[in-house]
Amino acid sequence: MHRLDPGRHLRAGLPAAVAAYRKWGRPKSHRWQHEHGDAPGKPGYAVTATGVSHCGAGCTLGDIIAEFAVFGLGLSLAGESVYAAYIGDYLLALALGIVFQYFAIAPMRGLGVRKGLVQAAKADFLSLTAFEVGLFGWMALMSFVFFPAPHHLHPDHPVYWLGMQIGMIIGFCTAWPVNSWLIERGIKEAM
Repeated sequence: MHRLDPGRHLRAGLPAAVAAYRKWGRPKSHRWQHEHGDAPGKPGYAVTATGVSHCGAGCTLGDIIAEFAVFGLGLSLAGESVYAAYIGDYLLALALGIVFQYFAIAPMRGLGVRKGLVQAAKADFLSLTAFEVGLFGWMALMSFVFFPAPHHLHPDHPVYWLGMQIGMIIGFCTAWPVNSWLIERGIKEAM
């Protein structure tokens, strides 16, 4: 029997991430700027990709924690664990996303805690919701089309996490236009 290695699929995107960091992330470091001068500007798609990645970090971390919590506690809604996972994933992703966004926005704008959290919620609510819509759509396909009962996948199966990685890529794509719009309007900081 061949084992599925979700890590292999995760590592497949690593060269692209490293290349993007070298091109757009490293020039923002103090050391690079000391040696080479001011960092060149990023093209619009790179700014949007950074914003979506920032949003995706909160979503992904919230989803991972909530998935294990729902599975470990044996929670279900209407007889399906996927519905309980939707609620847990969304609430935790939203909370973590707002916290992450707060730490990005508040220092840049010099905001206090309350105003910073309000601005972070404005910046991330639509973005996170768009990300989760893409992910949840994929989760529904996995649960009800590709692996229907009694063969549902669970977080203790590697194939489940491969499917979640695919869902997160879909979430990245569904969050792209929203992030682009939020950045253009100045609601979300360009990073």
